[in-house]
Amino acid sequence: MSDTNRSKLDAITALLDRDKINWQEVLEEVVKSFDCTTGTLHFLDGKTNLLILEAQLGIPPFLIPKVSKIPIGKGMAGIAAERREPVEMCNLQTDDSGVARPAAKETKVEGSLAAPMMLNGELFGTLGIAKPIPYDFKEQEIWDILSIGEKISKKIK
Repeated sequence: MSDTNRSKLDAITALLDRDKINWQEVLEEVVKSFDCTTGTLHFLDGKTNLLILEAQLGIPPFLIPKVSKIPIGKGMAGIAAERREPVEMCNLQTDDSGVARPAAKETKVEGSLAAPMMLNGELFGTLGIAKPIPYDFKEQEIWDILSIGEKISKKIK
């Protein structure tokens, strides 16, 4: 891991080490650390099996109702949760795979990554980040997001 990546993760870890965690602040630091403009943090509700929006940045207000509760298997976050592996799109605007929901294009983001937040094989939610330009996330960036998701999972378990 490079020193730059380590300092990014250190800043996020410091936020997670507080007694009272501000999830909005954590998400904003993650988004900033990966040079993104948009992000979502969903926690899994074990009773309903829905991903519940805990924090968001850059999501247009009219889309909040659509992203506030996501079924497992629907959209990028839901598919990342179902597969328990990251789902990435270089350009969400031109995606025709059906993974991204039609409303997702309203975010105007292109390079997107949704990752499951896992701890000891158990799903705790998803972490999503996106850029306003086409972008393929590097393997190290994906590992870093998964690592952050594991750290978050330890705090919400």
